[in-house]
Amino acid sequence: MEPASSPRNSQPPDYRAGLIVGAGTGLSASLARLLARHGIRIALAAREPRKLGALCKETRAHAYACDAAQPEQVAQLFQAVESSLGSPDLVVYNASARPSGPIETLDPAEVERALAVTAFGGFLVAQEAARRMLRSGHGAILLTGASASIKGYPGSAPFAMGKFALRGLAQSLARELAPRGIHVAHFVIDGVIARAPQPPGTASMLDPDAIAETYFHVIRQPRSAWTWEVELRPWVEKF
Repeated sequence: MEPASSPRNSQPPDYRAGLIVGAGTGLSASLARLLARHGIRIALAAREPRKLGALCKETRAHAYACDAAQPEQVAQLFQAVESSLGSPDLVVYNASARPSGPIETLDPAEVERALAVTAFGGFLVAQEAARRMLRSGHGAILLTGASASIKGYPGSAPFAMGKFALRGLAQSLARELAPRGIHVAHFVIDGVIARAPQPPGTASMLDPDAIAETYFHVIRQPRSAWTWEVELRPWVEKF
């Protein structure tokens, strides 16, 4: 067992290669820009990577096509990233699906797909990430949740089911992997994320750049005081 004062416990870790799965133009873009500014090589994965062209040019990121609910595609994604950038030691899972409507009208096939993307995909990505991070005893796996992670809303059962499951995955993995040097954290995004940065003190939606800063703060935490969950909401939220 390492002494409490060892550098491994007291110094924030450095990351070399980051993979964001479920990448888009909101939070994922803010994360990619922030990580790139700190010298982290970036890989972005989405079902339609063509939409990421401008972001890739801006951040020098590599884009990959991947359906996160398909085990073979997730395995191929990690192999491709490993070949291009090196094994990712920072992995963010942002993918989700959310069919909505009254319970009596929901299409079972759409619900099955939503659970596969939101929860099963998170498991597949975390598993591939953990397999690689355990070799070095270093890494971080960040899972993006929502209000639905902790409370279900009317007409939104599939989203709540998937996000509840993702939170359970994060909680379990945090306890399993933290003793082995891997930081697992879950982020409850309790509000609507704006498509662009918001003026300070005026926003009714969450600023994606502000959320990204919180993600970065978490991965810079010394190992002696890691958090497994953070809840973020706009200042106008009524508790």
